[in-house]
Amino acid sequence: MQTLLTLAVGVLALAVVVLLVLLRLRTRRRPATAPTVLSSIQHMRAIGQLSVFKVLTKEIVTETDHTWGEFGRKYLGWVLSNKKMAMIFEFEIDFRYDLRRPDFRIEAGDGASAVIHMPPCSHEAHIRDIRFYDEQRSRLLPWLLPELLNGFLSGGPSEEDRNRMVAAAKAHAESQALALIDDLQSEVRQSARATLASIGKAFGAEDLAFEFSPEETKRAVTVEMSSKLAG
Repeated sequence: MQTLLTLAVGVLALAVVVLLVLLRLRTRRRPATAPTVLSSIQHMRAIGQLSVFKVLTKEIVTETDHTWGEFGRKYLGWVLSNKKMAMIFEFEIDFRYDLRRPDFRIEAGDGASAVIHMPPCSHEAHIRDIRFYDEQRSRLLPWLLPELLNGFLSGGPSEEDRNRMVAAAKAHAESQALALIDDLQSEVRQSARATLASIGKAFGAEDLAFEFSPEETKRAVTVEMSSKLAG
């Protein structure tokens, strides 16, 4: 009886071992689960614009002028002079033609010639970065650094003070952008000619002439702040 019990226990133990081995082998052979990738399109829009020129510029401001307004003269003048600092101002301007406007049209001529009538150029300015350079310590300080602003705004910068500084920065960028737009008008038009001529040749148009609309008297320059500056 004892022998049969021992034999039964041995057989049961062997069966358990075999079962565990089979389960292990089955687990190893199971193919790896493919990763699941979820994507979502939040926003789409057709712009219908031809971007022909982009300017990236960096300006070093050592004193404030009228474009910074009363707030700039009151606060930034103190920082840039008494604290011996300079402001490094970086922004870009994008030059575009809206090809959905009715004044954009193409007049076919004889053979492979055509006249392209261009609408007025639109402009968009984007402030990429603003930093202060500490001349005494030879280091760069980020925009609206609290320890810097605490030196000339009692009690620290309020939300109103921050908004006024952002508005002053946008006004300054707009002024600088308008000056660059006037200086670069011929380069922008030449870029538009080269871009559209390349496209026209692909469709068999060998002789293209361009007529540019006079620039609108009142220019509208949209100035945006990068998220790290406006946030």
